Amino acid sequence: MGKQTETEIAEGLRQGNRDAWLTLYDLYADQVWRNVARLMGGDPASVADVVQETFLAAARSAGTFNPRRGCLWVWLWTIAKRQVALHYRKGQQRSALVQAQTWWTSLNGQKDDWLQGVEKPPPEVLESRELAELVRYTLAELPAEYQVLLMAKYIDGAAVEQIADQVKGSRVAVRSKLARARKAFREVFTRLTHRASGMQEVAL
Repeated sequence: MGKQTETEIAEGLRQGNRDAWLTLYDLYADQVWRNVARLMGGDPASVADVVQETFLAAARSAGTFNPRRGCLWVWLWTIAKRQVALHYRKGQQRSALVQAQTWWTSLNGQKDDWLQGVEKPPPEVLESRELAELVRYTLAELPAEYQVLLMAKYIDGAAVEQIADQVKGSRVAVRSKLARARKAFREVFTRLTHRASGMQEVAL
C-alpha cells in the first residue's frame, strides 16, 4: 500500500468515514489474526476475542490516529498488543509459562550460545511446545514495533525491502531497528528464563 493510499485512509478514519474503516479492516484483519494467534498459541476462541477487541478499540480511537507518528499497521498492532497483554493479565496462561520456564532451566546444552546465535539448538528443542510458549511470552513483552519487525522477518520470512514498504521506512532504518529488536528479544527471553532459575534456587 502506497503512502498516498495510507494518507487517504488515515484522513477518512479521522473523519469517521465508514469506507475508510472497512478498507482498514480488509487490509489488516488477516494479519492481525495471524499475529495475535502467534502470540497466544492455538486457542481460536481467545484469539477471536482479542481480534474483536482490537478492532473495537481501534474504532474508538480512530479519530486520534496521526500518520506522523507511524504507519497504520504499527498503530493497529500497538492496539492489538495491548489487547493481548490484557488477556494475559487474566492469568489464563500463567501456568503454561511457569512450565516452560522450568523446562528451559532443566535443559542441558549451551543455552547461552543458543541465545547468542553461536550454536543452533537441537531439533527437539526448536520444535518443542515449551520453547514456543517462551517465544510467545517474550514477544508479548516487546514494543509493538519490534513485534512487527521480528514476526515479519523471522516468521513470515519477509525481506527487508518488503518490511520497509510495510512500515513506511527505509531499508537502513529497518535493519537498524531489527538489530535493536533482536537485542531486546534476547534480553527479555533471558530475564524470563533466569527468573525460573532463581525460583528453583530459592526452593532448594
